[in-house]
Amino acid sequence: MADFQQAQTRPGARAGDMSVDAGLRSFMLGVYNKLMIGIALAGALAYVAGTVEPVTQLVFGTPLFYVVQWGPIVLLLGSMFFMKNPSPLATGILYWSIVTMLGLGLGIWVVMAEGATGLSTRGGIGLTTSYVTIAKAFLITSSAFGALSLWGYTTKHNLSGIGSFAVMALWGVVALSLLNLILPPSSTFEWIIMGAVFVLSAALIAVETQQLKQGYYEFGGDTRSLAVLTNWGALNFFISFVNMFRIVLMVLSSSRR
Repeated sequence: MADFQQAQTRPGARAGDMSVDAGLRSFMLGVYNKLMIGIALAGALAYVAGTVEPVTQLVFGTPLFYVVQWGPIVLLLGSMFFMKNPSPLATGILYWSIVTMLGLGLGIWVVMAEGATGLSTRGGIGLTTSYVTIAKAFLITSSAFGALSLWGYTTKHNLSGIGSFAVMALWGVVALSLLNLILPPSSTFEWIIMGAVFVLSAALIAVETQQLKQGYYEFGGDTRSLAVLTNWGALNFFISFVNMFRIVLMVLSSSRR
């Protein structure tokens, strides 16, 4: 799930080398700073949800679990229909709400690391993890994110076509994931889905970086629009980052069987 507000940043901005503009650098740093704060908050929430027993029981042992699991998708779908004229406040609330729910959901990995326990996916993929494995997955994901975003920032190629395809394909993968819940369990099918999500999320990081550059010039000095764009950019980056992090963590954790 990423780049659900692609239409907010259409190509067609000023020609020339946009990579040397001080205002653009400041804007992009604002997006990355919000992303880093979101990642830090999600990590803190995951740790609390995985180590504080009352919180663990609340998140994973009550109906709140379904809110944490499905809430981000519901909010993203709702934003597509109800945020026709998004405001900085509304998009900010959306961002922090999704950060909170995804962060709490990641607490299951902390539970596994804390108790040295394992679990199996519906398809039968066995998973065991540790804090070292989590740290490795984070470093790998952070390095990949940095390289992809740098490429999206510096490339002269128009990535809008790739972005449109990736968004549609990602929605298709989401539909397949839901279909997988009613099909006979298959670990192979689960790995295929995860591989597709990883590739599409990686592509969207580069695409979103380029679209943020274009959006900065398109909106010019419109402070309100740039604030909204910052929230959308951080949200899209955050979702792609978490998607990739989860998959890298699953690969590393499954190799420990």
